[in-house]
Amino acid sequence: LMPMYRTLPKNTHGNLERRSLRYLAYRYFHQKSALVIRGFEPTRPVNDSAWGAADILSEQVPGIVESVFESQHALEHGFDLQDAVQMVAALEQLIFDSESQLLEKIYGLQHKPLQRPLSEQGLGQVLEAYMAIWMAGDEVTPYLGKSRELAQIFPHWDKIVHFAHGQVSALNYQRQHQRKLSTGTSGGNALLSRYSFEDAHAVVGTITSSFASFWESECREMKRKLSTLDRQHTGRVPLSKFYGKSLTDSEWRFGESESYLRDLGALDETSWLGKQVIIPNYIQGANNCVVAASHYMVCCINECEPIMAEIETAVGAPLARPQQLLELVGNLTLADDDGVKLDTALVAQLESIASANGGQVPIHGRLFAQWLHYVFPRDCAFPHKAGAAQALSPTQYGEGYLASDNEIETHAKDTSAEVPLATMAKEELQWMSQWSHDEELIASYDGLLAGPQQASGASKVVIAAGFIMFILAGLIGVVGFNRKAPNSDFLLPSHGKTHFV
Repeated sequence: LMPMYRTLPKNTHGNLERRSLRYLAYRYFHQKSALVIRGFEPTRPVNDSAWGAADILSEQVPGIVESVFESQHALEHGFDLQDAVQMVAALEQLIFDSESQLLEKIYGLQHKPLQRPLSEQGLGQVLEAYMAIWMAGDEVTPYLGKSRELAQIFPHWDKIVHFAHGQVSALNYQRQHQRKLSTGTSGGNALLSRYSFEDAHAVVGTITSSFASFWESECREMKRKLSTLDRQHTGRVPLSKFYGKSLTDSEWRFGESESYLRDLGALDETSWLGKQVIIPNYIQGANNCVVAASHYMVCCINECEPIMAEIETAVGAPLARPQQLLELVGNLTLADDDGVKLDTALVAQLESIASANGGQVPIHGRLFAQWLHYVFPRDCAFPHKAGAAQALSPTQYGEGYLASDNEIETHAKDTSAEVPLATMAKEELQWMSQWSHDEELIASYDGLLAGPQQASGASKVVIAAGFIMFILAGLIGVVGFNRKAPNSDFLLPSHGKTHFV
C-alpha cells in the first residue's frame, strides 16, 4: 500500500479523503490478484459523503465501517495508512466469508458433513463443484459431476480441474515441509491425506488469489489476436475486423454486441475510420472477467498496473514535473515492445497538462491516465469520464450482450477502413481523436497545485477581474473562444473542466 499511499494527495491533516481510500483499496486488490471489488470500480461516481459501494459496505463489511470509517474523527480528519490497512482487511474478510458460504453449500450438495475430514478424492470432488459454481453460478448445478457436460460449458475445463488439484498438491507440500521442520522427519503421510473444512477453505483461498494468473494465458491470447489486427499500434481495431476475427477463426471470443461494447467503454466512436474496439478496455472489461461472484470479479491482469507502480515508486508524491515523467516513462520497457516512443505530440501534450497545473502533472488525474493510454495504447485502458462506462458482467447486462449473427456479418462486410489503415501513416489517421480535455481528480489538490487559486492579495483581484472581462468579451464577440493557437496542429487541448470523481 505504501507506494500508492505516498503519491495520493492528502488533506490539511496529512490524511486521505474518502475517495482516495476507495481508490487505494481498488488498486490494491487489482494489483495483488486482479480482483475487482464490486462497488469500488473507478467507473462509479462517488462524492465525499458516499462510498459508492453502500450496498456492499453497509451490509457485509464487519463493524469497521461504523467504528472506524464513519467515526467523527475520520470524517473530520480523514484516513491514515492504518485506516487503509483496516479497509483492506475488512474487504479480505468479506471475500473469505463469501468463499466459506459457497464451500458450505458445496458440502451440503454432496452430503458431506462439515466436521468429517475428506480424502484427497473427496476434496477433489468438492473443488470441481466449487470451481463450476464459482465461475458460472447456480445454473450449472444440474451438471455437477458430469465432466463431459462441464467441458462443453467451460473452455479448457480439463485445465481448470488440473489447476484446482494443483492447489491441493501445493497444500500437501506445505504440510510435509512444516512437519519436517517440526519433527525432523517427513513421515505421517497417512494423516496428511485427510483434509478438514479449514484445509478445503485454505485451498479455495489460494484459488481466489491465484486464478487470474492461471487464466492470464487466455487474456494474453486475446490480446495477441487483437494486436495482429492493429498494424499501426493505435490500440484500436475496427469493429469490422473485430467481428471478422470471430467469423474467420470460429472464435468463441469477440462476439459482444456493439451496445455492450459501448456500455463497457470498449468502443471508440470518434474516428473518421468508423467504430473501433479499444484493445485494453476490451481485455480489462467485465466481459472478460472469468469469475463474477456476488462481491467481486476475477478479471484479466491489468498490464498498466506495473507501469503505474514504477511511476509511483519513483515519484513518491502526488505531483511530478513533466521532464521527470518523460525520463521515467521513456526508460520503461515492455515484454512485447521494442521501447517507448515519445513523439513530439505526446511530449507537448504532457507539458500542456503540466502548464494547466502550475508546471506539474497530477499523476492520479484522468488526463495523465489518458496520456499513459496513448503512450501504451495496448496496455493502458482509455480512462472514460466517471459514469460514462459500466463494469457490467454479461449476466448483469442481460439480454443483448451477444451480437446476433446478422449484426456480426453486417459489420464484418464493412471494409471502408482497410485502405486507409494499410496506406496512411499513424499521424494521418488522427488516431488520438478520442482525447478529451476534461480533467478528473480523485481528490482535492488544494495547497499542492501552484496556480491562480494560490495567488494572493491584489493579484487575485486582477485575475478575477480579468476573467470576468474575458467572459464579457466572449459574449460580445471580441474574443473567439474556438480560435486555434498558432503552431498547435499537433497539440490536443488539455485545458478545461476539472472536477473530482
